[in-house]
Amino acid sequence: MKLRNVFAMITAAAMTLSLAACSGQSTASSTSSASSDSSSSAASESSVSSEKSTASESTASEESSGASYTIGICNYVDDASLNQIVENINARLAEIESEQGITINVKYDNCNADANVMNQIIANFAADNVDLMVGVATPVAMAMQSATEDSKTPVVFAAVSDPVGAGLVASLEEPGSNVTGSSDNLDTNSVMNLIFAQNPDAKKIGLLYDVGQDSSTAAIEHAKAYLDDKGVEYIERTATTAEEVALAAQALVSDGVDAVFTPTDNTIMKAELAIYETFADAGIPHYTGADSFALNGAFLGYGVDYANLGRETADMIASILTEGKDPATTPVITFDNGTATVNTEICEKLGLDFDTVSEAFAPYCTRVEEITTAESFSDLES
Repeated sequence: MKLRNVFAMITAAAMTLSLAACSGQSTASSTSSASSDSSSSAASESSVSSEKSTASESTASEESSGASYTIGICNYVDDASLNQIVENINARLAEIESEQGITINVKYDNCNADANVMNQIIANFAADNVDLMVGVATPVAMAMQSATEDSKTPVVFAAVSDPVGAGLVASLEEPGSNVTGSSDNLDTNSVMNLIFAQNPDAKKIGLLYDVGQDSSTAAIEHAKAYLDDKGVEYIERTATTAEEVALAAQALVSDGVDAVFTPTDNTIMKAELAIYETFADAGIPHYTGADSFALNGAFLGYGVDYANLGRETADMIASILTEGKDPATTPVITFDNGTATVNTEICEKLGLDFDTVSEAFAPYCTRVEEITTAESFSDLES
């Protein structure tokens, strides 16, 4: 037994040195979410297990026989929601290892919204013959889909707002190819209802988003249709960089909007900590499509529980690896968009009473939760 352990340690060390030589970077051993420098082109490695993973085409009968798998996870950008997804995928995979007596080796990297780095990370996963790829957010999922057209390596996406519209799946019920996953599709009308529940007299709504973000396209169109039907004016301000987001926020203040809406837009999410005071100081509530926005200073975040989304995604990953489930016939996971998360500090700064706001929101959501401003969810726990 000792000789086998020594052999496994030597083999694992040799693989690590080999990977480092190929990528020009050292690998990291961690199951927590971490972002890599956007100039890096190598996939850093975080391992849920201490043993070398081997490529395998296991079936359900091998599920508890010590089978070993390798998966590659690429995160699109370093933000609270996406990091929370990765953390919960890793945590749930570790539980599944213990429950099923298997080994899941996780290679993780973050491309920081750099398309060249993203493609290199995915190419590294392919070169490593991973058993499955995980794309966190729409751009990564689309790149993985393109990269696996020939190999048909299974791809599981996480937090893709409109997988059908993005061309990732034929339908939510029957994806139709090697790609499936979990969606954080936003019920835009529900967010609009909350705006007018809090302020029935709102006359002008600002729409703040990145026109290049696929996750924003459908939600913004739905918002426009809702406001058109209601006869309420709206002003669009778009941005693609942090500097442009700051300028767009200031412009919306000058436009005299009564509220601002942003869907699950990663560009705006990255800049929320830099702009939330602009809106709060002007007395303008910012309504958004994820609780991570509220964490970073928006008045309200409405949408899915990203911790639960991560765990559900991990269960899907395991079912494909250990049970032989076919992504083509594995339905996309969707969630109830019923949670409204209110930043109580911003609520007070806007001169609003949290209990009164909660009462107004109650008919339009399943629950109302409180949060305070922080950079990450882990900061609230410390």
